[in-house]
Amino acid sequence: MMDKIRDWFGFGPMTQGFGGHGHDHGDGDGGHGHTHGVIDPTIATTTRGIWAIKWSFVVLAITAALQLVVVFLSGSVALLADTIHNVGDAVTAVPLWIAFMLVRRKPSKTFTYGLGRVEDLAGIVIVLIILFSAIVAGYEAIDRLINPRPIAFLGWVAIAGLIGFLGNEAVAVFRIRVGREINSAALIADGYHARTDGFTSLAVVLGAIGVWLGFPLADPIIGLLITAAIFAIVWQSSKAVLTRMLDGVEPGIIDEIHHAAEHVSGIERLGSVQARWIGHRLHADVAISVPDAATAKDVLGVSEALKEELFAHLPALAEANVRLESSAGSTAKRGETSHAHHHAPEPFKVVCELAAGTLEIVDTPGGERMRLTIDRHADDLTATVIIDRPEGPEMLRLEPVADNHHRLESTIAPAEPHEFQARLILAAKGREQVLPFKMVEPEGHHH
Repeated sequence: MMDKIRDWFGFGPMTQGFGGHGHDHGDGDGGHGHTHGVIDPTIATTTRGIWAIKWSFVVLAITAALQLVVVFLSGSVALLADTIHNVGDAVTAVPLWIAFMLVRRKPSKTFTYGLGRVEDLAGIVIVLIILFSAIVAGYEAIDRLINPRPIAFLGWVAIAGLIGFLGNEAVAVFRIRVGREINSAALIADGYHARTDGFTSLAVVLGAIGVWLGFPLADPIIGLLITAAIFAIVWQSSKAVLTRMLDGVEPGIIDEIHHAAEHVSGIERLGSVQARWIGHRLHADVAISVPDAATAKDVLGVSEALKEELFAHLPALAEANVRLESSAGSTAKRGETSHAHHHAPEPFKVVCELAAGTLEIVDTPGGERMRLTIDRHADDLTATVIIDRPEGPEMLRLEPVADNHHRLESTIAPAEPHEFQARLILAAKGREQVLPFKMVEPEGHHH
């Protein structure tokens, strides 16, 4: 009995049936989070998920319409706020449908990636609509506190609150059931959010009971509490939509890409990892390095194997671009020869308590950079290179590239000549290690 109660509230085994790749991912969906008020793009990658969104919208829209009738009859601001709350949850399906209609258009010379970004624009419009509605609900609640007015049809207000609870509970059961069928932790989480919203509707019933017992301010007070919950949803939703508009992704997606690469033999090192959402489809760009002895056929096999793992680990993935990176760090397309810097010194192997990896000078699209590629490191690691020059020390602070803490680079190029005595200073959690090293240019390239 207790297990059933815990499961009903969302504390049960939410991830049952997950792990379809034959190994444990920890959270069942590769780290995809879900923000209340915004539909997770991964839900839209299956026909069953879209079907769940559609019928959730229908149920919540009917619930809100029934409540709205009672709002006009009774004048209850608590019920008005709860109706806006339910409308807000229902209309989150709108940006998806707009995107689905537009993404059917083929990419053009102007919109080479298609029109998936329209979903983000629609999300901004929805957030603004909910924000305006929340302001209206808050204004009405405050006005009712200052200028109390009687509420009619208290019984119907209580019934409308119960309808709100039952509508949200129906959506919760439906989303959780479908989420478990299609192994979508995001849809399951959305179901438990709907269940929580049902208790917000029950607060309307408490407000009606309070008014019936002779406390008329109970209704506007409940209205203000629900309005505060709506503002919290607006805040979370706006952050999620703006993050995706700025090409931000959940950190768990990058972790899942690294995890997928661990299943591919032949990858010597994973370089830069980038990903972004275009509508509800994910695009990834990954750089890898392979052993020098690898043939073109080997490289092609490794790249295809990595793509297969990426598509298996990330259901929302639409495109994966795998680039070949030489051991010196420069990138090249598959099938092309990748050349190291024309006079790059030999790399310095870093092995100490705080980190292990390779420190080298590499060519990048922005010019030469000092790069530390880390195989293992302590938490919160910082790295600085101090080069001894006749005119005084040259200090290069190494920063993570694209939030990848396994690759640290200087923001500027090290000065010429690339032959010097230097120190690599590593620091983490109050500990510091200084590693002296020397770089010597190849014969024939001395300055």
